[in-house]
Amino acid sequence: MIQLYKRMQRMREKYVDTLAKLYEYATTVYSKNQYTQWYNTKEGGYTFSSLKAKCDSLSKKLTQYGIGAGDKVAILSQSMPNWSVAFFSIVPFGRIAIPILPDSSQNEVTNILEHSESKVIFVSQKLMSKLSEECRAKMTLVIDMDTFEVIQSDEEKFTCDGRTSVPTPEDIATIIYTSGTTGSAKGVVLSHRNLASNVITCYHSCKRTEKDRWLSVLPMAHTLEMTLCMLYPMYCGATVYYLPKPPVASLLMKALKMVKPTTMLTVPLIIEKVYKGSVLPTIQKSRTLTWMNEHMNGLMCRIIGMKLKATFGGHISFYGIGGAKLDPEVERFLLKANFPYAIGYGLTETSPLLGYSMNRWRTVGSFGYPVYNVKLKLHNVNPETGEGEVVAKGPNVMLGYYKDPKRTRSAFTEDGWFRTSDIAVQDEKGRFFIKGRNNNMILGPSGENIYPEEIENVINNVEGVSESIVVERDGKLVALVQPNENFIQWDKEGEDKLYETLDAWKAKLLKVTNKNVSKASQVSSIEVMKEPFEKTATQKIRRFKYKDSAPTVEEEQKSK
Repeated sequence: MIQLYKRMQRMREKYVDTLAKLYEYATTVYSKNQYTQWYNTKEGGYTFSSLKAKCDSLSKKLTQYGIGAGDKVAILSQSMPNWSVAFFSIVPFGRIAIPILPDSSQNEVTNILEHSESKVIFVSQKLMSKLSEECRAKMTLVIDMDTFEVIQSDEEKFTCDGRTSVPTPEDIATIIYTSGTTGSAKGVVLSHRNLASNVITCYHSCKRTEKDRWLSVLPMAHTLEMTLCMLYPMYCGATVYYLPKPPVASLLMKALKMVKPTTMLTVPLIIEKVYKGSVLPTIQKSRTLTWMNEHMNGLMCRIIGMKLKATFGGHISFYGIGGAKLDPEVERFLLKANFPYAIGYGLTETSPLLGYSMNRWRTVGSFGYPVYNVKLKLHNVNPETGEGEVVAKGPNVMLGYYKDPKRTRSAFTEDGWFRTSDIAVQDEKGRFFIKGRNNNMILGPSGENIYPEEIENVINNVEGVSESIVVERDGKLVALVQPNENFIQWDKEGEDKLYETLDAWKAKLLKVTNKNVSKASQVSSIEVMKEPFEKTATQKIRRFKYKDSAPTVEEEQKSK
């Protein structure tokens, strides 16, 4: 029986080599299963069979307006059950999906639509204002994401000849635009094989079943959420629950209680905020827990870990963390607490998963080993430090950057390995440890490689710190720090008192930081930021915005 099951699994994996086949397989095998729904109501959700009916109907509507295979169709919407409907009315029929992140500016939306040559856009009512009149005028169709009603059409293009096709594994499925932390926008071209192979990779990394419940909290336009929280649940026949608004603490707690998810995927910032905003204060307020933390840390962590699992609904068995490096202190707690977390490593360019660490493989600071069907190694290794750039090969690696052959060539080594731009080392067991981004690395006065991320880990664990970044200015390292919202009462403090508090805190920060970093990584000054840092979809700070200057608290006060 076991052998028969394994044989059937291999047949399924071999069959699902395009998203069209994934769509056909899931809507046939799991037809009666619930695929998507809101966390608090069954209205507006879809079973696999109702999803197919709606997608097929929408595809016919696109065909009527001459939108056929190879045409680009954009999706601009917050996460919702209708998002997957729009996606599967496009991709299985040979069209190309252009997902746009909901926090994109109007100018960014315009640039993406023009560069991708999108002819149609699905847009939610909430984000309609980001679609300029000029862009609307160029669209063959504008479709309301909330109702799927056509709200604008070019009747002259109503030709009924939008021929679809059955996509091959090498055909383009989607182009995902990402600016990351560098500010340089690029369209990542992903094929059907890229995404389908990564779905299979997910299954080999962590097997989920049709009994699992996902809670979606990240934007579906990002490849992390798209692959692991839309395509992979479809492959398993599982159910995905959505929030109507961004996952603020009160809404998230309510959803966790109602859904009782078995599976979640988040970025480090979310669990780090839970740790600093709930776990640490719980320890500090209790004499018993404070004593246990000092003398019986492991037991204390397990006790709090049980309460943490209960907070997440009590049924969580897989809590995936990806998109950025997890704070080592937080990870040490999760490890001791026996919380079922897993570390995922990857990029949009790799669909996204490249490496992972879970269960017995978990080691603080490491993303572990390459995932199934992917090869990783270090390129141009420094013999003195062991540092090298992580490069990858596998069926999940992108076709290239859209309309940018020069950038595409530079993204690969001469022998065809994809360059991640992440600098890492490997230990004696072959586990990878990311030091930082090559683009972020700062060259020290004596030629040392300084990784801001390592300094920031120290700063972020000082009392009162919410987030930080370290930049180089005039040959010196400067730390930009945002205080915890509860640490400094901006509106209640008098000006003199505010400056006094900030000066004392900055002095403490500087002392603690420089005590715990190398001589080459010494920070010269601290700048306090009142406003939150601008971030990417995976909550990484857009560093390029702060390299030259930033509006500090002192400057804001002077301008008043």
